[in-house]
Amino acid sequence: MTTTPSPQEHGPAARRWADALAAWALPEEILAQAPEPPYGFDVGLFARIADDAVTRYTPSRRVALEALPVGGSVLDVGCGGGAASLPLVPPASLLVGVDESPDMLAAFAERAAAQGAGHLLVEGRWPEVADRAPPVDVVVCHNVLYNAPDAGPFLRALNDHARQRVVVELTEEHPVSWMNPYWQHLHGLHRPDGPTASDAAEVARELGYDVAVERWERPWRDHDEEHLVAMVRRRLCVGPERDPEIRTLLDRFPPPGAREVATLWWSPSTAVEWAGVGTASSSG
Repeated sequence: MTTTPSPQEHGPAARRWADALAAWALPEEILAQAPEPPYGFDVGLFARIADDAVTRYTPSRRVALEALPVGGSVLDVGCGGGAASLPLVPPASLLVGVDESPDMLAAFAERAAAQGAGHLLVEGRWPEVADRAPPVDVVVCHNVLYNAPDAGPFLRALNDHARQRVVVELTEEHPVSWMNPYWQHLHGLHRPDGPTASDAAEVARELGYDVAVERWERPWRDHDEEHLVAMVRRRLCVGPERDPEIRTLLDRFPPPGAREVATLWWSPSTAVEWAGVGTASSSG
């Protein structure tokens, strides 16, 4: 699949999104002192999130199901363990998972097979690997967009792979903004306020998409205290000697009881044919 870049992909809304995300970059001196990399994701956690997702009926699930035919296909960008796409089986019979992590893709494949769905795996970063993914009925992308500074091409590639609907889910605010007081206390570092889900919707509208938005709340994912402290410690680039301070901060500025979430969706504005470049593993 090939598309011609459009000026709207780098319009004012897209530039504001990129600038707002760039402000989240950590100073080199903080990264240099980090005992372990602050980024990265726990495959086991994402697998548990995917297992839990099939038991929940959310607005994102509803609007995706509305557009899915029986036996339809779903592309899950930044799939993790499959939390966005597994709840769509059935009626979906084919799931295409895109992720940079081979371990995440393995967890996704295991769960898709257990659901009885055929699956295609594409390893790499979106939209760089978009040419390796086929067009599908519904494209879903949950909790990934804050990792996409170049949101215009990212969203356009989602749009260009969908025959019926694109569904994007993201938290109303940056997912780690609740830790901002911790940064101020431990490092004296002010963290940004944006971008927000509203900014993401503006990028999509700038591309010409007729975006609908539904806001809702998702319960905070439970973490035992030790796991939560370890997660915060890693994110804040400090060692276990700061754990007492982190526990105090968790008491003073606790994680949100619920996350404000936005579901964005639209019907694709163009239909394109797929000319597969390379191959990806598949089964089912």
